[in-house]
Amino acid sequence: MDKKDIYEHLAKIYLDASSKRKKKGKEYTRLFRNLFIGASSLAVILLLALILPAALNRNPKNAEIALVLAPDAVKINFHFDPARKECYNIPLNQLDISKYKALAFSVKKVRYSDTVNLRVEFVNQYKEKSETYLQDIPSKWEEFRIELFRFKGISDWSHMRQLSFVIEEWNAKDKRGVVFVDNIRFIK
Repeated sequence: MDKKDIYEHLAKIYLDASSKRKKKGKEYTRLFRNLFIGASSLAVILLLALILPAALNRNPKNAEIALVLAPDAVKINFHFDPARKECYNIPLNQLDISKYKALAFSVKKVRYSDTVNLRVEFVNQYKEKSETYLQDIPSKWEEFRIELFRFKGISDWSHMRQLSFVIEEWNAKDKRGVVFVDNIRFIK
């Protein structure tokens, strides 16, 4: 063997050995990278599995199934010079509300100094009528929920004719004013 052959042989051994070391280092780097990606993915999946259901069902007790009757605010502008009452009627067109438990809505008066009471009234197809009163309507939006069993004069809720919000002269301190009713709905 001459010098040239020895150098080539040593170079081959050295280069093969150094490329094996590089391959081992690359394999470990790739292995650690894959483990890190896998662990991170697993952590994200577990986090989503724990947080997502809680975010979707924040408080199931407050969740409601509702039938919205009036999507926009209703303005009842009362002026009791010739009239004795002002009302806003919602025709229910024989609606079956027997499966619902309550009527809910938001209400407010415009002037703080007014003292206004609101009558809420139902009429069914048999002309059975029942009402309840809300005392002293607030000047800021307030949510009201009236259980349907409080309307004792209605025996059949399967064919309802009309829902009314009424302001009567004897239930208002001033002869003029405005009351808003919004988000009117039946709740199951």
